[in-house]
Amino acid sequence: MLPVFDIKRLCLIDSWLSSVVMGRSVATIAELCFVAQWAMLSRGIAQKNDNRVGVRVSHAVVPMILVAEVFSWYAVLTTSNMGHVIEESLWGACALMLAASYLHALPTSQHEFRSILTIFSAIGATYAFYMFSVDVPMYWARWSFENENGHQFLSLTQGLVDVSERWVVSHRWADWESEMIWMSSYFSVAVWMSIGLIHLPHLRPLAPSRIDSQQRHAADTLNS
Repeated sequence: MLPVFDIKRLCLIDSWLSSVVMGRSVATIAELCFVAQWAMLSRGIAQKNDNRVGVRVSHAVVPMILVAEVFSWYAVLTTSNMGHVIEESLWGACALMLAASYLHALPTSQHEFRSILTIFSAIGATYAFYMFSVDVPMYWARWSFENENGHQFLSLTQGLVDVSERWVVSHRWADWESEMIWMSSYFSVAVWMSIGLIHLPHLRPLAPSRIDSQQRHAADTLNS
């Protein structure tokens, strides 16, 4: 309801709720919770299928996004888009890791989980493709433009004061055009996915006997 273009300090509604410090703080909490959902789901799937690679990936993604959030704040405070380059690269890498872990679990997973693993793999791969083909190059181009034109970056202290006190109301399409695609999907698809993850059935690890049975079945399938 109160979208903000962080680095340019642009907003649609003239209110302190539209300040960058408010929007970025809420987004940080929401994004960490979102990736924690994926980590718990991935761990559940991995344990269900006795997939050690998936377990390792589930342990790695939250720390990676925590680092991404640090670089996001660095970009927002200093107005340097290099922080966003690193942030979005980490998000894309996490998506690739999750997609790969789902594909790795596919051969030995139970039949009822194969379709959802395939769907999750496709979502992760599509998201990573978008990040590395659209988002990361866009922020890299902005950072290159800043350097070529002698943009004066803020210090962290200056940036903290700036994001707390300055917001500029703009309803011009030209100011928001570059942000429309990711903001539209961020505030719709990502939210719906988060809500959907809540309603997935609880995943419990397989009993050892069931794991052995599945491993023998997988081996027989490969041999045949």
